[in-house]
Amino acid sequence: MPLVHHELCFGCGRTNLFGLLLEVEQTAPDEVAGRCFLKQDHQGPDRRTAHPGVLGAALAEVMALACGLEARIVSFEVTIGEAVPVGTFLEVQAQVERRDGPLAYAAARAVADQRMVAQARGSFRS
Repeated sequence: MPLVHHELCFGCGRTNLFGLLLEVEQTAPDEVAGRCFLKQDHQGPDRRTAHPGVLGAALAEVMALACGLEARIVSFEVTIGEAVPVGTFLEVQAQVERRDGPLAYAAARAVADQRMVAQARGSFRS
């Protein structure tokens, strides 16, 4: 069963046509995986590749979903390794590394064409 914050969520919403339309499922306790298609609406300044902020948004979204549907981002850091062409599927995966009271700490990675293109770490509050 797909995980969704709500139908208009930019990351995982199914009716937000300008969003990522991420399809995310739980793969293990505190772990999720999914994918989205990088559309022309997601392009950056060079018109050929996805905007780096879109990659960051996808990673923030899967980390939040791994932490729980009520988790809200406190902070996150993204490292972009390679540009990703629009018209590409982006596969994302995230897992909770630890929990400390109301805070959860997560890590995520993004793969396109079998290459790791970005990774992130963040903290989330339940």
